[in-house]
Amino acid sequence: MHRLFSWMLTLCLTAGVTQAADEWPQFRGPDGNGHAENAELPTHWSETENVRWKVPVAGEGFSSPVISGNQIWLTTAIVEPLSAEEEEAKLAQLANPRGIQFGGPLTLKAIAYDVATGKMLHDVVCFQFPGANPKHATNSYASPTPVISEGRLYCHFGDYGTCCIDAESGELLWQNQELHVDHQNGPGSSPVLWNDLLIIHFDGIDFQFLAAMNKDDGRVVWKTDRSGEMNPKPEMKKAYGTPTIQAVNGKDQIISPAANWVYGYDPATGKELWKAGYGQLGFSTVPKPVVGNGMAYVCTSFMQSRLVAVKYDGTGDVTESHVVWTADRQIPKTPSLLLVENDLFFVGDAGIATMLDAKTGDQVWQERFPGQYSASPLLANGNIYVSNKEGVTTVFKSGKTFELVAENTLDTGCMGSAAVKGNELFMRTTTHLYCIAE
Repeated sequence: MHRLFSWMLTLCLTAGVTQAADEWPQFRGPDGNGHAENAELPTHWSETENVRWKVPVAGEGFSSPVISGNQIWLTTAIVEPLSAEEEEAKLAQLANPRGIQFGGPLTLKAIAYDVATGKMLHDVVCFQFPGANPKHATNSYASPTPVISEGRLYCHFGDYGTCCIDAESGELLWQNQELHVDHQNGPGSSPVLWNDLLIIHFDGIDFQFLAAMNKDDGRVVWKTDRSGEMNPKPEMKKAYGTPTIQAVNGKDQIISPAANWVYGYDPATGKELWKAGYGQLGFSTVPKPVVGNGMAYVCTSFMQSRLVAVKYDGTGDVTESHVVWTADRQIPKTPSLLLVENDLFFVGDAGIATMLDAKTGDQVWQERFPGQYSASPLLANGNIYVSNKEGVTTVFKSGKTFELVAENTLDTGCMGSAAVKGNELFMRTTTHLYCIAE
């Protein structure tokens, strides 16, 4: 009887672990770091090889898919184009119109598909507007990745609003449109869940803060302004980063990158715990921090991106005391980093792949990959996957020497990062959603 009980307990625990591993609930997966370590994903595919299903996705969106149970969700934006005359008139009102786009009537949606077949399950209208604010050509109106938890999907569209959807029925449960900033180039920051709070960055050219909403009703629980001194130019105060939750001495904190500074906050109250400056180098900050070795690794993005390794156990302004090392060569502006124990991998926007020693910042190897990059890297079964805007995914071994495994090409490229369930890889390109599996 004792052996039977032990066997049944082991079976239940194993089943629980497997089920948890099948969830991809947020940007960059269960732990928000791009790890799907035990997944045995294909290393070779094409439009005619190892594609289980492929479905078109209406509209435009650079958000990543999230997965729970038999559902895979993503967000998208349906924008009616302006006439050439209307577009020209709006651009003429801007001081620096380079790369800026306007749109007509805007519909923001969340769409669910069946994981096994790709069949559409829900097509939910989250928000509708008579006209779209300006955005940059390299961004979309649906770039923030949603979060799914306990049968609810939380979608954030920056200044346009935040909402909650019942994943089973597709019913819209609540909306919140009370927090506003001028993103200038469109929304980009993805939310994270902590206990009963949905935590979101709002870093515009006019106001810079982060806030927490109650996940059950969307009520704002706390709101904290950024305290660090920033560049006086409004366009250099904005950021598009996603927070990371990290336990420090048994207590969780938010590691939160913004323009010119990275901050630590108490997630329960929003109280600022510490901040570290990276000078005037960092604004329009995009990559999500990764943590390990007692440090947070933060990319500052524009103008020239710098990688800052900062210890997160300080108090107050820790710029002089807790920044361990910095690196300035080929640092990503958009893709996030991948930390594997003491190996820190990244691919810059222009395709220079690098591995650094995470404790010292010393370069171990560097290679050139094809194309331009926005999506963040993924670790699975000892391999690293990086996808570019042209449709090529490079697979290479995780290790201290570079070893290429494969280069795989789809018809269109990836702006958002991949998702994983079991041994299946889900990739969103600019036109389709793919399930890639042996």
